[in-house]
Amino acid sequence: MKKDIHPRYFEKAKVRCSCGAVFEVGSTQENMEVEICSKCHPFYTGKERISGQMGRVQKFKQRMAKKK
Repeated sequence: MKKDIHPRYFEKAKVRCSCGAVFEVGSTQENMEVEICSKCHPFYTGKERISGQMGRVQKFKQRMAKKK
């Protein structure tokens, strides 16, 4: 590797999540902020969030049912 061309590497970079979790990773950035992490993501927690909004297909079907 060439000298003095690579970014500085932080072995204990802090990552802060919007849920309040803080953990350390290796990165070229010293501090990072993320919106979702493994402590709050539904895939890792096993809890699904059910959206209160209907999807486009459901809305379309509902409109077609009203016409009949």
